[in-house]
Amino acid sequence: MASAAFHQAVVTLQSRGYYSNSCLDQENGIATFRSISKGVKIDITLTRRETYCSRRRRVAVTQASASHSTTVPDPVLSPSSGTPSDSKKKSNEAALILIRHGESMWNEKNLFTGCVDVPLTTKGVEEAIEAGKRISNIPVDMIYTSSLIRAQMTAMLAMTEHRRKKVPIILHDENEQARAWSQIFSEDTKKQCIPVVTAWQLNERMYGELQGLNKQETADRYGTEQVHVWRRSYDTPPPNGESLEMCAERAVAYFTEFIQPRLLSGKNVMIAAHGNSLRSIIMYLDKLTSQEVISLELSTGIPMLYIFKEGRFIRRGSPVAPTETSVYAYTKSLAQYRQKLDEKFQS
Repeated sequence: MASAAFHQAVVTLQSRGYYSNSCLDQENGIATFRSISKGVKIDITLTRRETYCSRRRRVAVTQASASHSTTVPDPVLSPSSGTPSDSKKKSNEAALILIRHGESMWNEKNLFTGCVDVPLTTKGVEEAIEAGKRISNIPVDMIYTSSLIRAQMTAMLAMTEHRRKKVPIILHDENEQARAWSQIFSEDTKKQCIPVVTAWQLNERMYGELQGLNKQETADRYGTEQVHVWRRSYDTPPPNGESLEMCAERAVAYFTEFIQPRLLSGKNVMIAAHGNSLRSIIMYLDKLTSQEVISLELSTGIPMLYIFKEGRFIRRGSPVAPTETSVYAYTKSLAQYRQKLDEKFQS
């Protein structure tokens, strides 16, 4: 009975969108699930005498208590209706924009950057702005970036060029105080915001002992062939670093757990991240093999558009201009969105 009740409770919680950010305290048998829906944060604590641990989370079920805590704004809006999002609402299609960050100061110096937090160069700023011009007619309801400043700068600068002129707002979820202090108290203002979620899982792959080294000097020291293996093989990591396979494991897991459900509910999403984390996601979207992905090159500051339609991802390429017809040809909703923007700003 207890086991059956346990599994039923887990299925119910997961189906309703409650997530646990950490494993259960096995000694005390306590787990916390959290959901943010329609601006209300709900904490649920579950306990039982025995514990269950899955790969990603541990949960328990005999007793449950729910408490409402500080209200957290959820400004995810539909581009057409302007009403709050409904996670259960299904849409036939949604846009997914991928952008590798603009040139960073270590790109310019030809250094291995990895997870070192380096800002954009002037050229990188210009690339981000140009990327924004290319996607200025494509709806964006939510933005995901890595935790690194070069990706966040790229996303923010790109959105300055969007014709809707909505303001990207980074969501701070570090603790209860951060959530409370970053609240927005105007409903009208919320409607003009786009939530930005930062996630370390979208970071560039960690280059280990190569980080900060000059790429040419490293090739001279270790040999061009060895450095090529570290940089371009799928499963061979640099010393004390990550391989592309390891980077893909975390990036794709995050995409499927947190981003893909947004697309499924009809939200248009932009991801600003890095060469290897985006290659990993593209490998998943395009069903590339480990051999095909290692030859995939992504230029800095060039957006790529996918349409998520009927459970499939269709690549539409990189828009070369805001009015490029081929980008919008596949989907009626994008064409209608662009037409509404034209009517709004020409009137």
